[in-house]
Amino acid sequence: MKLDYPVPRRDETVKETKFGVEIPNPYCWMEDPDAEETKAFVDAQNAVTEKFLEQCPVRSKIKERLTNLWNYPKFSCPAKHGDKYFFYKNSGLQNQSVLYVQDSLDGQPREFLDPNTLSDDGKVALSVKKFSEDGKTFAYGISKSGSDWSSIQFKDVETGKDYPEVLEKVKFTSIAWTHDNKGVFYGRYPDQEGRVDGTETSADSQQKLYYHRLNTPQSEDIMVVVFPEEPKYLIGAEVSDCGRWLIITPKKGCQDNLMYYYDLHTLPDGKISGQLKLSPIIEKLECDYDYITNIGEDLIIRTNKNAPNYQLIKINLKKPAPENWQIVVAENDHDVLDWATCAADNKLVLCYVQDVKSVLKVHDLQTGKFLQQLPLDMGTITGFSGEKKYAEVFYQFTSFLTPGIIYVCDLSQPEFKPKVFRQIEVKNFDPSQYVIEQKFYPSKDGTKVPMFLVHQKGLKKDGKNPTLLYGYGGFNINLQPSFSVSRLIFIQNLNGVYAIANIRGGGEYGEKWQNGGRLLNKQNTFDDFIAAGEYLIRENYTSTPYLSIQGGSNGGLLVAACINQRPDLFGAAIIQCGVLDMLHFHKFTIGYAWTSDYGDPDEEKFFHYIRQYSPLHNVKLPGENVQYPATLLLTADHDDRVVPLHSLKFVATLQETVRNHPAQKNPVLIKIETKAGHGAGKPTAQVIEEVTDIFCFIIESLKLKVQD
Repeated sequence: MKLDYPVPRRDETVKETKFGVEIPNPYCWMEDPDAEETKAFVDAQNAVTEKFLEQCPVRSKIKERLTNLWNYPKFSCPAKHGDKYFFYKNSGLQNQSVLYVQDSLDGQPREFLDPNTLSDDGKVALSVKKFSEDGKTFAYGISKSGSDWSSIQFKDVETGKDYPEVLEKVKFTSIAWTHDNKGVFYGRYPDQEGRVDGTETSADSQQKLYYHRLNTPQSEDIMVVVFPEEPKYLIGAEVSDCGRWLIITPKKGCQDNLMYYYDLHTLPDGKISGQLKLSPIIEKLECDYDYITNIGEDLIIRTNKNAPNYQLIKINLKKPAPENWQIVVAENDHDVLDWATCAADNKLVLCYVQDVKSVLKVHDLQTGKFLQQLPLDMGTITGFSGEKKYAEVFYQFTSFLTPGIIYVCDLSQPEFKPKVFRQIEVKNFDPSQYVIEQKFYPSKDGTKVPMFLVHQKGLKKDGKNPTLLYGYGGFNINLQPSFSVSRLIFIQNLNGVYAIANIRGGGEYGEKWQNGGRLLNKQNTFDDFIAAGEYLIRENYTSTPYLSIQGGSNGGLLVAACINQRPDLFGAAIIQCGVLDMLHFHKFTIGYAWTSDYGDPDEEKFFHYIRQYSPLHNVKLPGENVQYPATLLLTADHDDRVVPLHSLKFVATLQETVRNHPAQKNPVLIKIETKAGHGAGKPTAQVIEEVTDIFCFIIESLKLKVQD
């Protein structure tokens, strides 16, 4: 099929000079999502892409199989709030999971909040949420069309009725209830200029912390914390387990935070009436500090300060200087302390990542002494609920071949004996037919990088297996084993190999692993991913005509950079919501926060380094016998995290480069979804449609055969 790409206007006059380097920006006009010219470009691109995807002869078969396999009940861990238990359930194909309540664990569940009733198309989702300390009121955020903006409402648990007030201008916030159950702390932005519905591109700034008293209008909310000299701070807030301390954790990027506190017991008449005078705990942005629990004035903190794999320390509020800190649970030399929580009054539950797999341990709160490891197979803890005031905890285990097992465990007993509370099952799925492998392959500099492979038993290593290689490599995020029916379709019906490379930049091996793919080491991330592709080919799992790569957000940057650097290595590339204009990413919405991972392009040392790999600025004319792999970009009009202008400018540049090049036979396409965002809260129907598009693109581009 000959593709007639849209030809957008190039404005050669738009350019800037930074540090002696001229940077053209001919598609700068695409940064305005409301411009008629931008809308026309989007419509024209969608028309070309949809025509290409619709021609796939097995499209209806792929979508039907995805839909059938997706149609199984999904559950979250129960969580106790007050005297009731709450859990989320999706009956199979519901666009949004429904929140249920039951009076006891063996009681009859009844519907508490169904987000599917909030819109006709399933594109309204729950975002931030928190029950009051007594469990009688539920605060919940509502997000529309995938936007990061939320509005917070309050529901009476007993009656199911909503309170009259709605909190607006909310984004990137927690909800922290005071223990008198009368109000919450939350982060709010000032009035924005222009439209604020998830399609805007203006930078977010000047978040302030407010106190809202239940059953009063938002106009009466009290601003309690602000950092006027730091308009880019994101202000985290939580109330300590004892209810006395308000813990404030400002951060400027995606890592490293400060820490302050306020003694709520010193409030005149117990009422909040104005800005709070905070006391410092941590005053330097250099490490992560997470509040876990407290014993009176002693805070238990998870930190990577002097502990690249993280440890638990004790900080006394009256003597917070580092020389007074005490180690509660020391750093593990190999395993990374991923998270920690307190339950059953005096137990610490610690989740470690050991060679990319979860390990769950219980320690004593007072002494830090190890008590017991809870049994787990090779996989991931994907859900957990438990609080200091309750004896029982719930945790959910999943793996590539395990849809989900929810355990319950009473931590008040001398010996901890987890029991299976609920097992999630998928119809017509036999895990015994599949194999999971974990390989360690060498990267360009010799670093050993882990990679998971999932495929059917008896795989013939003849270099002809369709293979989908997925990566992320950033922001201290771990890619651990998880269950996905879409992967099963790829493995089952294409006899494919699914691969996840745990490349540097992620948090799989702690701070050292993250820093190895961060800032001026970012090229290591791309080298690791390219080396993964080379390994799969070298070991005869696949070959270039059968090898597809996929990544989203920071992973979209990864895939785009790799097809620029090694277009000869891959057969197809899926770039989802990619960060692609790396010289300007920090100017849009929350992009400035990513300078903690990428560096600031307005600083000379970072500018020159970033310019070497920025996908938009490194599109090259393919060589005589080399072409770009078949490439599909996916973005959405309400993605206010990684705004769609990244994808629009990149696809225009890439299409311009390959349009008239005789070697280029592979398609370069983009699909821009409407009323959708970065991914959170995406309705099931839309997810199935998107996965169908991806698989049809790969099948059609690589001329693959689908098995019955």
